[in-house]
Parts: sequence; structure tokens; C-alpha cells
Amino acid sequence: MPARTSRLLRLTVASAVALGVGTSTALAAPADVGAPGIGDPYYKNYGNGGYDVGHYGINVAYDPSSDLLTGTTTITATATQDLRRFNLDFVLKASAVTVNGAPARFAASSHELTVTPATPVISGGAMTIVVTYAGVPSKVSDNGIRPWVKTADGAVAVGEPEIAAWWYPSNDHPRDKATFDVRATVPKGVEALSNGLVKRITYGKTTDTWVWKSAKPQATYLTFLAVGQFDVTQGTSASGLPWINAVASNGGQEGTYAKADLARTPEVIDWHTRAWGKYPFEATGGVAPAADFGFALENQTRPVYTRGFWRNGPNIYVVVHEQGHQWYGDGVSVHNWKDIWLNEGFATFTTWYWSETHGEGTGQQILQEVYATPATDAFWSTVIGDPGAGNEFNGAVYDRGAATLQALRNRIGDPAFFQVMRTWAAKHRYGNAQIADFIALAERVSGQDLGRFFHHWLYTGTKPAATAENGLDGVSPTAARVAAPKSLDKIRAVQKVEVSARH
Repeated sequence: MPARTSRLLRLTVASAVALGVGTSTALAAPADVGAPGIGDPYYKNYGNGGYDVGHYGINVAYDPSSDLLTGTTTITATATQDLRRFNLDFVLKASAVTVNGAPARFAASSHELTVTPATPVISGGAMTIVVTYAGVPSKVSDNGIRPWVKTADGAVAVGEPEIAAWWYPSNDHPRDKATFDVRATVPKGVEALSNGLVKRITYGKTTDTWVWKSAKPQATYLTFLAVGQFDVTQGTSASGLPWINAVASNGGQEGTYAKADLARTPEVIDWHTRAWGKYPFEATGGVAPAADFGFALENQTRPVYTRGFWRNGPNIYVVVHEQGHQWYGDGVSVHNWKDIWLNEGFATFTTWYWSETHGEGTGQQILQEVYATPATDAFWSTVIGDPGAGNEFNGAVYDRGAATLQALRNRIGDPAFFQVMRTWAAKHRYGNAQIADFIALAERVSGQDLGRFFHHWLYTGTKPAATAENGLDGVSPTAARVAAPKSLDKIRAVQKVEVSARH
């Protein structure tokens, strides 16, 4: 899908300064050379300039015994400028590259595969890039990062923002979404799970090949592969949505709880649909591998969960959180990684609202508990509208992020608030947006000037004052409720696992 450049927003000068509104462009490069980065201020070499990807055809073979992955990925793209050279994000070893059928020269450096086509590609021209490669992903480190998860019987390609480069070459940034086909050949009897719908499974003498298709625009980091021994179940929800779940066959008691909660995924999806609008994708489900990698990730159509979420029993809240991301994070993706509040704060708020509609504590009660955190606590020092590279998954982005939405709900009222949330999900579906876009929408729908409100909640490292302007009229600055919401420990347990794993 073509990369998007956010439209200019009409904000007051004061709001623009307070909110840090600006534009970002790809790293400077000669006019006929694609930039090595897409222009994200946090990760200068993530994504690439000069082309837009429409489709990825990923064809890999994986051997669990050696962790060797071999592959050929075909990328269909369109040049957005004249290109005599361009980059792909990739860390494995490439052995051959072709562009439009002709062998191309290529050179590898940290996180980058630089490709020089035999014939330059003109702006607007079609590009078919084929990369052949091999490597042991678990042994590859880039700036100390090793996102590939090896399990006892396979592996899981799962991570945020890094994972794609460890198993396929790409324009690795949420701004350049595409459709995907994933073909994975594995030893006979081993399952290979990915996004979307399984198109076919070919059973051979010594290997099996699983073919998956994602038909809707999808960010690169949300594309996953899980290989191992799984118990796979599937069906169709009452609303007609296909679902596929997979839980590690040796999951033990944790696996039993995981199966029960994942079986409720259609129920969770239907609840989200009533709250936020149409489900954006063609399938749903979940995967719980035999591994403790410490977090869940909202992979499009099929989140992947660490087994530790079920160590202490059932945990429907983690399913609600990850499925909430299908609207907020997957359907609508960040423009830059500093916009992460639009993902994690929103998904956390969906768990607050689930709690409210299931009699375990209202959003207002949970807000009171969060707001009771002392002003001197480091919790309030994180500027969640711009948390900084490597700090995107700070606990405050989750809790203070959800508190911002509940406070907005208080400030503008339920009718306007839910109209904002549903319009956001529909207006930017399959695309990207940034925080300034959300602020503009909230102001337009509510008819209110919300510049100071969002400045206090998103762009200061201090606790917002308990005022009506901040959506906190009647909320005590210090006193927690006599009885904490039943859901609070469950919601915080989800965040505690994720935050500790990512730092």
C-alpha cells in the first residue's frame, strides 16, 4: 500500500508549540538514491525511502533442529522517485537479488541491504525484487537486539518494532503497509502459523508446507511466523468471521487456560465491534507457543501470546487488550513510533471499558485508582506523547495513556467520545495517523478547544491537576477508592508482563 504523508493540520500556534507538531521526511539522499530510512525520528534507519511496497510473497523453509531458515522473498513495489540504488531492511545473509528479472548488485551493512539494479527504475515504475537468503536468526544480533524466539520444538518470529528483518527483507516501517502471502515449509507433522487465512497445506513425505494469505494492508512488524507442535482449532463465529487458534501441544496447565481464553476470541471480537465499529480484517484467532518470551503482540488477525500470561489462571484481559489493537494499532497504525500512545493507551482503555461493561469496575473507578498515584512517583514523569526511542512500552504509556482517554470521555461526554473513537478507527482504517490527527478529530467532534487538555495529559512530565478542564472534576488527587475495581490487578498484570519483558 502506498506510504502516507499526514495531511497538514490547522492548529493554533500555541497548540502547535505545545504539542510539538511537525513533519518528518526520509533521510537526505541523492535524488536517484532511496534513503536508508523512512524518516522516523526515533529510528533513523528503519524503513526506506524511494519506493512503496504493494505485496510481499515470503517463501521460507525452517528446520527447528538447527534453527536454519532459508528463503526467497518477492517484493512487488512502485518507485516513488528515480532509483539507481535503494535499501531493504534485512539482517540475514543474502545470496542473490534480482530487480525486474535482472541480477542486481547488493551489499550488506548493519540492518540494511543496499541494492543496485542493473537498470535504474524511473519514478512511478514497477519493481519486482526477489531476494534469496539463509541464516540462523537466533544467532543474529543488530545493536544488541535478538528478537527471534527459539522454542524447544520450533521458533516464533515476533517482536516490536524489530522482527521482520530477521526472517524477510522489507521496507520495515508501519507507514508502508502491504498485503502478504507467507509460505512456510517445515518438518512433517510440525505446524507453521501466520496471519490471515490458511489457503492450503501440502503434506509431503518429509516436510509439510503451510500457505497463509493476509488480504488487507498490514505493517511489517505485525507479520509473524510460529513453528512448532500446536493443537490447532478453527471455526466460524456467529457473525461469520473465520477464526483459527493454536496452542502449544506441551502447554501444560498454562495451555489449558490459554485454550479456554482463546476460544472466547470471537466473543471478544464481537464486543469490540459493538464498541468501536466494524472489525477491519478477514479472520481472527490467537497463538500461544511453548515459550516465555514475556509479552503478547497484536499480530494482525492473530495475536501471539507468551504462555506466562496464564501462569496464575485464566486471563481474558490480555485477549481483550491484543484484540483491541486490531482497531487501534493494526487497522490504524502509527505514523511514527513516537505516536505509540495511539496503540498502547487505546488498547489499554479497551480493557477498562471491558471491565466496565462486565461489572468489574468502571472506567471512572479505574481512573481514580491510577490518579491516586502520588505526584512524586516516576509514573508521571514520562511524556507519553513523545516517550523517546526505546521507551515506547513504558508502563505510563499504557496506564496514563488509558487515563487520558477516560479523562477525555469525562471532558466531552459519552456521545462525543464514542463518536471520536469509532470515527478514528473508520477514517484511518488500513492507513496511518499521528497524535495531532486524533486531537484535531476530538476537537472537531466535540466542538471544544482541547489543546491545554492534551498538553497536560500527553506532553508534560507532571501529574495533571484535578480540574474539570483536565477531565478530572470530582476525582480525588490522592485518595484511592475504598474497594479497588476487581479488574485492576488483571489489567495491570497484562501490562507488568509486557513492560518488564521489553526493557
